[in-house]
Amino acid sequence: MAEIILSHLGHAYNAAPCGPLDYALKPVDLAWEDGKTYALLGPSGCGKTTMLNIISGLLTPSEGRLFFDGRDVTRTRTVDRNIAQVFQFPVIYTTKTVRQNLAFPLECRGWDRARISARIAHIADILDLTERLDEPAKRLSADLKQIISLGRGLVRDDVAAVLLDEPLTVIDPQMKFSLRRKLRDINKATGITMILVTHDQSEAMSFADEVVVMKDGELQQSGPPEDLFARPANAFVGYFIGSPPLNLFAVEREGDRLVAPSIGAGLTMPGTLSAEHAQIGVRPEHIRLEPARPDRAPAQVEKVENLGLDAVYTLRSHRQETFKVKMRHRPGLGAGDAVSLSVDPSDLLLFGDGQRVTPAEA
Repeated sequence: MAEIILSHLGHAYNAAPCGPLDYALKPVDLAWEDGKTYALLGPSGCGKTTMLNIISGLLTPSEGRLFFDGRDVTRTRTVDRNIAQVFQFPVIYTTKTVRQNLAFPLECRGWDRARISARIAHIADILDLTERLDEPAKRLSADLKQIISLGRGLVRDDVAAVLLDEPLTVIDPQMKFSLRRKLRDINKATGITMILVTHDQSEAMSFADEVVVMKDGELQQSGPPEDLFARPANAFVGYFIGSPPLNLFAVEREGDRLVAPSIGAGLTMPGTLSAEHAQIGVRPEHIRLEPARPDRAPAQVEKVENLGLDAVYTLRSHRQETFKVKMRHRPGLGAGDAVSLSVDPSDLLLFGDGQRVTPAEA
């Protein structure tokens, strides 16, 4: 297990980068604690796999340094970093049984048979593979093959970190939920640092102690899932985290207040922040609907998506802004209905030029 430090770490595939656009990973400083779970989250091409490959040693960074437990490993070979990596698609020996696949990394390290047998039994029990240990790996489904690939990464008891490069892509949706829980349990039981690369925000939020959100090769925000949801650093994080994403509304200045007319709510913001460059954000979960009344902001329901207990309502405001509301399903509410809105001021988020600001900064 290891503490991992990224010190001004960046990479450009162009040998002579001329500016920020040439960087697949713009220089970043991060500190990851020993024994925690982390997720690198962002759209395709945002730099998360580049970062993971630098950590594993598959790629040497253009600049900056990488430390494991205070030791500079920037140019250390992969084999000397004591890293286990699980890739997007299964990497297993189809000519071997499940047991032989799990045993192979340990045999390469000279473990004796009794120790190998005990370790395989432990990992197989965690991953529900005990009944399949003597089955040929080639006969298994894609998701089970990936679980074996994951087991090969976990079977060693001396790894500094386990790097997971979108390993749940080929996993059955129900099994994904179970496997995420198992990974968390393994982390708690073993203290192994785990880093997951994913573009699925639900996967990242349910897996990680801390989520690193990236866009265009640049770190946007890093922190616990609840912080990213409640206090996004910018409009991109607010939009990328949450389902449905954050609603953003145009604002007008009324004296020392910035008000979003579409929802009839605003914030006291004395200062120089121009309404032209500002937006108010509200989570779909934080807007309440009620029968139309004259003292509330009006809106019209355009669509209802029934999720069972909850529903997602698409609405259009009297200012012709479209937005989402997520709340307990109300069967009597349908497309075309007029409603009124209410929002608690404490749930409003203010953004200036895309960056979240507080009253002290406005």
